[in-house]
Amino acid sequence: MGICYKDLGLVNTRDLFAKAVTGGYAIPAYNFNNMEQMQAIIQACTETESPVILQVSSGARKYANETLLRYMAQGAVEYAKELNNGKNIPIALHLDHGSDFEICKSCIEYGFSSVMIDGSHHPYDKNVDETKKVVDLAHQFDVTVEGELGVLAGVEDDVSAEHHTYTEPDQVEDFVKKTNVDSLAISIGTSHGAFKFKPGQNPKIRLDILAEIEKRIPGFAIVLHGSSSVPQDLVKIINENGGKLKDAIGIGEDQLRAAAKSAVCKINIDSDGRLAMTAAIRKVFTTKPEEFDPRKYLGPARDGLKELYKRKNIEVLGSAGHAWD
Repeated sequence: MGICYKDLGLVNTRDLFAKAVTGGYAIPAYNFNNMEQMQAIIQACTETESPVILQVSSGARKYANETLLRYMAQGAVEYAKELNNGKNIPIALHLDHGSDFEICKSCIEYGFSSVMIDGSHHPYDKNVDETKKVVDLAHQFDVTVEGELGVLAGVEDDVSAEHHTYTEPDQVEDFVKKTNVDSLAISIGTSHGAFKFKPGQNPKIRLDILAEIEKRIPGFAIVLHGSSSVPQDLVKIINENGGKLKDAIGIGEDQLRAAAKSAVCKINIDSDGRLAMTAAIRKVFTTKPEEFDPRKYLGPARDGLKELYKRKNIEVLGSAGHAWD
């Protein structure tokens, strides 16, 4: 069986989630595709003393190459130690929205410590079967598995759905029991991508559904996807510097904080990071049109992303200071 994640210095999510559930915070799951994103994530989480999940989509694997990603994750572990005088923060490497058994198997072989099998687009029984198949393999190597019930609307990377379907609380207990999955992504009003909701819609997370799910599977690890808040200051910077983003708003950070204080112990954030980097790059291109050194615009993009993620860890997820719980 390929590479073991433990040999790369990574951890799985089991203990991270158990501590987050009892501690009333959520572990950040930040997507990355390149070196600058990885640097920003590790810098932000080291400086705030937060555990972190480095999250890779199937699209990111195609873009960055699966072998390079493995070594980038190993490099992230060593980089975190370097930044913190040899003391490491817990780092997991997670496959985001694995579409089938084969990609999950491949990621396990390439050193991932956690995988998601997203069977939410299948009928319920097939979702159960597909998820259990991945769990049965992954648990042989102490790799944790995330499943999904319910469908999030929106478009992000390889994930696309026109309409959302709320997770049925009546199904969660049965699903968890039959699959033996380690965590469960649910649909309670979040949405993929940057164009989640239109101004004036006032989107709300269905905390009532979350509370009911908590009753059915008390203490179980719950995950929220599509949880970017689409900061309007970043959208403004992008559009003032040649961008053409449509009007859109995301999930209120106060709602995410409320969810993190309950059973939600992993919150996925991708689009906000893309906005932060794009805003910084466009600003450089506008103010310094003569610049052509990639370091001079990717550097500010990395710095902007780091500051965004530091604030998320402290103010939204509540994960700051919990690296060594």
